[in-house]
Amino acid sequence: MIVADTNLIAHLLIKGQGTEEAMSILKRDSSWTVPLLWRSEFRSVLTLHVRQRLLALEQAIRLMYEAEQLLTIGEVEANSDEVLQLASISNCSAYDCEFVAVARRLRISLVTSDKEILSTFPEVAVSPSDFLTR
Repeated sequence: MIVADTNLIAHLLIKGQGTEEAMSILKRDSSWTVPLLWRSEFRSVLTLHVRQRLLALEQAIRLMYEAEQLLTIGEVEANSDEVLQLASISNCSAYDCEFVAVARRLRISLVTSDKEILSTFPEVAVSPSDFLTR
């Protein structure tokens, strides 16, 4: 089981650079956990792609549905106290700290490409490439 950040989810479902790596991660560990926040973040990613005409609205709706089917059973509510504590000791956003808090509470890895998270929380954060090679 891993915590998947929103970029990993986006790479998995929006075909492009990073999709193959994300698919390899899913094959290696298909039990992805996410804080509830992932839905809003992924909707924002999809909206940006629609506005940039990289996806049609219908495609974005279908991808959101696919993501919900994949991740709904793995949704976990982040503890607000812990999120705020983590944000206060780092330069990471509270949004990012939701993913960190869930990973810490469940004692599992957070797979992320976010350099700030990787450097600030190395006890739980692992890059996609490092996850695949360990």
